[in-house]
Amino acid sequence: MAEETIFSKIIRKDIPADILYQDDLVTAFRDINPRAPSHILIIPNKLIPTVNDVQAEDELALGRLFTVAKIIAQQEGIAEDGYRLLVNCNAHGGQEVYHIHMHLVGGRPLGPLLIG
Repeated sequence: MAEETIFSKIIRKDIPADILYQDDLVTAFRDINPRAPSHILIIPNKLIPTVNDVQAEDELALGRLFTVAKIIAQQEGIAEDGYRLLVNCNAHGGQEVYHIHMHLVGGRPLGPLLIG
C-alpha cells in the first residue's frame, strides 16, 4: 500500500487548505506556492502515487479531474483566455508529492513552459 501524503491529510481536512471543490472522488485546493495567479491542485481522493500506478478502476476519478478543472477555470475567470493542466510523474518528471495530482494554472500568459 502507498504511504500517506500531505494530500491525504488535506482530503480529510486534518490540515488546513484553501479547498475550492470536494466530492466523493476528488479534491481541489490552491497551491501554497503558486506559479501563476491561479494555481490549483486537483487530486483523486484515492491515493494513487504516480501515473504509473493508475488502474482501470481509477478512470472515473481521473476523468473527474478534467471536469473539475473546467468548473474551476470558469469560477476563476480564466476559461476564456486559457490555462494549462499539468501532471508530473516521478523524479525526472518533476513530481514532488507522490499522490497523483493535476496542476491547473492560468491567469496570465504562460509561455512555452511554466515549470522547468
